[in-house]
Amino acid sequence: MPDATPERAQTGREMLQPPSDPSLLQLRCFLAIVETASFAEAGRRLGLSASVVSKTMARLEAAYGVKLLHRSTHAVSPTDEGLALIEPARAAARALAEVAQVLDHSGERSGGTVRLTAPVAFMRHCLVPSLPALRRQHPDIRFDLRASNELLDLAEHGVDLAIRTGPLDGVPGHVQVLWFACPWVVCAAPRYLRDRALPETPTDFASHDLIGFRASEDGLVRAWTFRDPETAMRVRTVPDPIAVFDDGETGWRAALDGLGIARAPLFLAAEALREGRVVELLRPRRDDDMPVSILRRDTRLTPARVESVIAFLRRQPPSLRID
Repeated sequence: MPDATPERAQTGREMLQPPSDPSLLQLRCFLAIVETASFAEAGRRLGLSASVVSKTMARLEAAYGVKLLHRSTHAVSPTDEGLALIEPARAAARALAEVAQVLDHSGERSGGTVRLTAPVAFMRHCLVPSLPALRRQHPDIRFDLRASNELLDLAEHGVDLAIRTGPLDGVPGHVQVLWFACPWVVCAAPRYLRDRALPETPTDFASHDLIGFRASEDGLVRAWTFRDPETAMRVRTVPDPIAVFDDGETGWRAALDGLGIARAPLFLAAEALREGRVVELLRPRRDDDMPVSILRRDTRLTPARVESVIAFLRRQPPSLRID
């Protein structure tokens, strides 16, 4: 007795894998054949041989199991299915050609949006002041600026460039370019220093009010480092602060207001030093400079607009002049 639910026999068409989308070449070949009524003429129009045009059409018809052209010794004409395809093929070919044109030239475009992230204080004191000059040189570039003290994954967040301070030790998937080097400075406001003895060595800080910074990564108060001017040896001391901040710029603000002595990168302190709102202490004992780097994604296809921003920044690092 036959099975009560026999399987329906599959045709050759049903057993085929789903076809891929028609390519731009296949659509252009089809339209050229329809418009010239000749494989040879279509090939000359497209810069291809008649054989390549014929094989391209055969692959398209085989992929969909449909006959698009009537072929004879002396003529080629579209079938009913071919006639129905002409207008959709023209629209699709135009759209695909536009896509190809955009892709071909997108890397060369000087305009567009550059997405950039940097630490909050650096964004405010260094990047924002440089934007007017950058816009004058590149008026077709727009900016999406993201102030964050965390190192974002550029690919995950769609960011083109990141400005980072300190050693990075090779962030995976990114290219690091050194921008400039910046020293750390220890400063206090004149109002705080009034009637107080100036510290001459790090040990003198024991009699002063210090402002500390607590790093979010480990919750520890960051140490201050100095370089002995005679031996060149590094001296490291952990401050005993009367106030600890988890935001460097807020702690610096407290120093400007006379709360105590603070340590800050020179890019944050330079303007106040130039204006005399703070005084640098122990300048001969400055430690090694801190690297400030530009990070971009590890790709050879960096858009022209991103390269333009990198070139501008490298030509014009923030001014660290204080005299």
